[in-house]
Amino acid sequence: MRNIIITCAVTGAADHTHINPAVPITPEQIANECLSAHKAGAAIVHIHVRDPETGKPSMEEALYREVVDRIRQENDEVIINLTTGPGARIVINDHEEPTNLGKGTTLTSPSNRVIHIENIKPDICSLDIGSFNFGPHIFVNTPDLVTEMAKKIAKTGVKPELEVFDLGGLRQAKALIKQGLVKKPYLFQICLGIPWAAEATPEIMMTMRNLLPEDSVWASFGISKDQLPMVAQSVILGGHVRVGLEDNLYLSKGELAPGNASLVERAVNIINNMGYNVASPNEAREILKI
Repeated sequence: MRNIIITCAVTGAADHTHINPAVPITPEQIANECLSAHKAGAAIVHIHVRDPETGKPSMEEALYREVVDRIRQENDEVIINLTTGPGARIVINDHEEPTNLGKGTTLTSPSNRVIHIENIKPDICSLDIGSFNFGPHIFVNTPDLVTEMAKKIAKTGVKPELEVFDLGGLRQAKALIKQGLVKKPYLFQICLGIPWAAEATPEIMMTMRNLLPEDSVWASFGISKDQLPMVAQSVILGGHVRVGLEDNLYLSKGELAPGNASLVERAVNIINNMGYNVASPNEAREILKI
């Protein structure tokens, strides 16, 4: 049977550390959560970093490097996926003067968003495609900005994971491929349920899957209550899966997840009970050609 790759997104950038104390904050905590997730069955760990003092999202290269070094000191097999998502947020608080960007705006240059990729060179890095309303804020990934990031990533040899949140983003990703900026097999992550992007439904996942280019390897996830149902849906449709505290803080209604490993274990059970195998890091590397 087909081997299914599990990615674990261990912390994310949302301001939800006060809701679930298991969300890791310090580099040591993030690295330990990555190692625990891998032990539970995750072949890939997707990493954001946070300010150790405040718990807020950070873009500090030193924090990324410490997390990666801590992981590699213990394990040289797990596949490391560093985000390039931070640096894309616009906050508008003054609706009478919307050009006065509000506190919390992080919009920065393509160079700033990928410099840690150029210097650390992880196995994979995410590349968010398309602009949309991300909750109350605006998530900005214009075509020129994303193209510049893709060019810089291509020079590093790091495999980009094309994160698409709606059909427009998928069209933009395919334009990058036509420009020769992404190598086969193309790695897509179909991100579902984020307000106000595509909903987490079987119909939408199937539609986006059907529009992927040939020679694509893809995974998908849903957030919150849709995380585990979308694991099953993605496997059914031929994809791989992502779970983790970035996207979901709960094991069940009202029951906080005690850590990322518990969510990975749920995904492993779903995959195994459907008659499929969970991919090891080496098997995942073969699938992804990295």
